[in-house]
Amino acid sequence: MKTGFAFKALGGLIAVVMLLSFSKNSEAVDPWSYKDKILKQIKEPSFRKMQYNILEFGAKEGMGFNSGPAIKKAIEVCSKNGGGKVVVPEGIFYTGPIELKSNVNLHISQGATLRFSTNPKDYTPFVLTRWEGIDCYNYKPLIYAYNQKNIAISGKGVLDGMANETNWWPWKGRSEYGWKEGMPSQEHNPEGKNKLVMMESNSTPIAQRIMKESDLLRPQFINIYKCERVLIEGIKIINSPFWLVHPLMCNNLVVRGITAESNGPNNDGCDPESCKNVLIEDCFFNTGDDCIAIKSGRNNDGRQWNIPSENILIRRCTMKNGHGGVVIGSEVSGNCRNVFAEDCVMDSPLLERVIRIKSNSFRGGVVENIYVRNINVGQCSEAVLRIELSYEVKSGTQGGHTPLVRNINLENVTCLKSRYGVFVDGATVENQVSGINLTRCNFKQISDGNKVSGVSDINLKDVIINGKVLVEMPSAQNKN
Repeated sequence: MKTGFAFKALGGLIAVVMLLSFSKNSEAVDPWSYKDKILKQIKEPSFRKMQYNILEFGAKEGMGFNSGPAIKKAIEVCSKNGGGKVVVPEGIFYTGPIELKSNVNLHISQGATLRFSTNPKDYTPFVLTRWEGIDCYNYKPLIYAYNQKNIAISGKGVLDGMANETNWWPWKGRSEYGWKEGMPSQEHNPEGKNKLVMMESNSTPIAQRIMKESDLLRPQFINIYKCERVLIEGIKIINSPFWLVHPLMCNNLVVRGITAESNGPNNDGCDPESCKNVLIEDCFFNTGDDCIAIKSGRNNDGRQWNIPSENILIRRCTMKNGHGGVVIGSEVSGNCRNVFAEDCVMDSPLLERVIRIKSNSFRGGVVENIYVRNINVGQCSEAVLRIELSYEVKSGTQGGHTPLVRNINLENVTCLKSRYGVFVDGATVENQVSGINLTRCNFKQISDGNKVSGVSDINLKDVIINGKVLVEMPSAQNKN
């Protein structure tokens, strides 16, 4: 496997200087100043003014007509002619999977809806992708791009995956998603996910990791893989089979002003994986799983590729339902660094955590230099800050790849109601979690206080919990 993108001089300089500035002996540099440097590095795509209306290629409105071939033709012609905008006009159009090509902006006009087939056979033959951090060939995502440059999905229209309790979702194997006794499912299938995990564990060559339809591994809605200069802007995404937006190994990525609203199983909103120079702004998330989840590959796959997720800015987003607002992991074996999140609003009894970092000793990974400020939380159900480094493993089980979490900073974060303020399970390894810094935070109606273990140092400044100034955090004692 390759070892990742060539490290650009400016990006490398930023990483080095940031690490130096984070040390206790170098406090003069404001790390938030590097946010502007990251923004300057991000290069958005640009397109010719040529437009290609899908109606001109044979698309027709209405159920019963597959406009997929017309969309495919429009994209191919647009790309071949040097690029431009492929326009889906006002109306409801039905399609199978769509594959983007370089220099194409797929524009979903206001009043337009693309509805995608729910027949799994339409998403074959399988394509190269990742499924929960493991490389494989699986169902073609509803919208897919591989090794392309200068692409976009834009507009004020709707992308409807049509997934519900009668298709895709029952494959999860849970009754709340439509599964009934006797139905096939991922969780009741001896093959499927277990087979893929075993392939990764045995270092099976990726070319041989070809999944089958019977493995029931649901496709992502949007999977942009190994692409350069990507924009996803304005659209509304609903009813997804699996993860909604999954950029993988991309450089220069902007996700702006989208609405991600789908409450099915594993319906993460946006999962940048092993991506560099990323901006996620002005988005709305109401999802069945994590709103934003930053990843970098699972276990040996993540370590061998060794492509971290880095230089990521999240701002002015709204998170409603979800397992977590801004999450790092759990597939973070390729590391994650330099993440900035600011000016976000989170509020729902069904939002479990605000900031979450999760891994285990099989996945490992280093998560460092995480900066969060100006986050207003109405309520969440579990914790404002949750760090768990024994995620999805049995007690006492060790995998030999100790995850490290360091330099995590929360500033001006307010919460009106939660069970815990800070809940950290750093396992038992000394210095596995270090440098947790809270500044000017105010957490109200925290029913169970704080629960912290396995942390070498937590630094508090002007932190108020339940109306009282907290001078120190009980650490390594598992006491509230």
